[in-house]
Amino acid sequence: MSAETVLAIEGLQKSFDVEVLKGISLTLEPSEVVCLIGASGSGKSTLLRCVNLLEPIQAGRIEFLGEEITAPGVDVDHVRRRIGIVFQAFNLFPHMSVLKNITLGLTKVLKTPQAQADQEAADLLARFGLADKRSEYPDRLSGGQQQRVAIVRALAMRPELMLLDEVTSALDPELVAEVLDVIRGLATSGMTMLIATHEMSFARDIANRVCFLHDGVILEEGPPAEIFSAPTNERTQQFLQRIIEAGRL
Repeated sequence: MSAETVLAIEGLQKSFDVEVLKGISLTLEPSEVVCLIGASGSGKSTLLRCVNLLEPIQAGRIEFLGEEITAPGVDVDHVRRRIGIVFQAFNLFPHMSVLKNITLGLTKVLKTPQAQADQEAADLLARFGLADKRSEYPDRLSGGQQQRVAIVRALAMRPELMLLDEVTSALDPELVAEVLDVIRGLATSGMTMLIATHEMSFARDIANRVCFLHDGVILEEGPPAEIFSAPTNERTQQFLQRIIEAGRL
């Protein structure tokens, strides 16, 4: 691990009734975008939840910016303030306006003065094409708009790492593109991201590295051109062939 490594996962094991992650090791460098691909149930979402400390692990270790965050006594809330996570479910507060959804964490957790929080949220909403939605409530927004608000809410906390868990899975096909455009913008701005996705074309376009997960292990990883054009592992080949046959790559 280099001195600047953002995330270092070593030998990560996680079990529920069965072993879900079977010794995952992975690193992310600053501004790197790594996409996790694989069939449902391969362990992608569980891996992201472990990184955000939403799930305890059975073995291994996770380091974030040089600190072992899986060590006993770690301030979990402090870690989560620095690692943003967005799920496929939008998880917005339905009784709060878009602006309030975004400023709540700023004022309550970061202790940002309300006026400053309002301005920072307004700036982010404008950046992602949502300036006219600040006073709306979530149920008045399209799915794509709600997901963009969820991403803005995570960004408002000024994270040093973003985790995105199948953020387009709950969207109608015509709304997927607007969310993917937002993520492309984050990548261009230098945000370090670990992304679980079923959008293979998107992963090919945006990722610095792609990791293929199968049955709780990373079977193959490398640059997108290598993984999608010339995978060496038989399982990877079979998975991508099914994707191609389904017209998704």
